[in-house]
Amino acid sequence: MFPAMADDDYSAQLSWQSQSKENMKVLMDNFTPEQYDRFEAYRRHALPKQAVRKVVQQALGQQVSQPIAQIIAGFSKVFVGEVVEKARAVQSRRGENGPLSPDHLREAYRMYQQETGRVGAARPVRAKRIFVR
Repeated sequence: MFPAMADDDYSAQLSWQSQSKENMKVLMDNFTPEQYDRFEAYRRHALPKQAVRKVVQQALGQQVSQPIAQIIAGFSKVFVGEVVEKARAVQSRRGENGPLSPDHLREAYRMYQQETGRVGAARPVRAKRIFVR
């Protein structure tokens, strides 16, 4: 039913996977204890699929399948991780420590928007603003 994978394709995939694991090991070996704790917390947690599905269905006004909700939850987790890391950078640049404040998150979100372009709905008139005072 599925086409067989050629031997050279299989070898290339195994090589890529082993290289990826080596890169991850090098990265994790260079983490500070604080970074390692944050990374482990990031890996352990996931956004609730049912909640994501409900939010997406409300935003789109139509039913969304569970696999689509899972994909959106994955992208959302990456987005949240990037914003939190930028907020940590803002906090350290200001010479502050402790838990992140809403100001750190707002500045990180503003930086993210500058780097990547507009974040949110294609029609800004209808888009909800986040991290607003």
